[in-house]
Amino acid sequence: MSEKFHMEMAELKRDIEKMGEMATSMLVDGVKALKEQDTELADEVVSRKNRLAEMDDMIEEKALSMIALYQPMAKDMRTIGTALKLITYLARVGRYGKDIAKVAEELAGEPHVGRLVEIPYMAEQASGMVGDALRAFKEENLEYINDFTERDDELDSLRYSIFRECLTYMMEDPQKITRCSHYIMVARYLERCGDHACKMAEKVTYMVTGKRVEIK
Repeated sequence: MSEKFHMEMAELKRDIEKMGEMATSMLVDGVKALKEQDTELADEVVSRKNRLAEMDDMIEEKALSMIALYQPMAKDMRTIGTALKLITYLARVGRYGKDIAKVAEELAGEPHVGRLVEIPYMAEQASGMVGDALRAFKEENLEYINDFTERDDELDSLRYSIFRECLTYMMEDPQKITRCSHYIMVARYLERCGDHACKMAEKVTYMVTGKRVEIK
């Protein structure tokens, strides 16, 4: 492949990294806005969705153009294919961040139940998985994602723990039903972000090794 192709490939990876940073920041800041009842931050997170969509379209066009111009093969083709997959998962992560910010706006001014249960910790774990999947893509190093099965299992356990705790609060005090229902939904969003991180890890593994794996 030409030097120009490899320069464009490096640029494509940088674009993925930037989109990943934005999507992850939307998730982290959405939860922060919820925790701190910060409606200004929540509004700002929601406003990022347009820029994220623009990045999605730009990277897709760039990747498709590279395929048409250079007709890459083997690992180069897998890398571009992986990039196309990653932007889809990152767009969904960002969307969940936006949805959590919307919850923050709706619940602003109401006291938290159970110190927001384990949602902040769950968000930290989910965003960490997305970040490690991106690092594995950037460096082509699978060590960042070798423990994703265990980390995904932890997210699943946290989701069910939050559900059970919220159910207890709702049974004890019906006035907490609305807030706890939102907490349960946010936990579901975070669990789905972990699932998307696992799909990213599967694609990166295929990119690096040429072998398909399933992270359960």
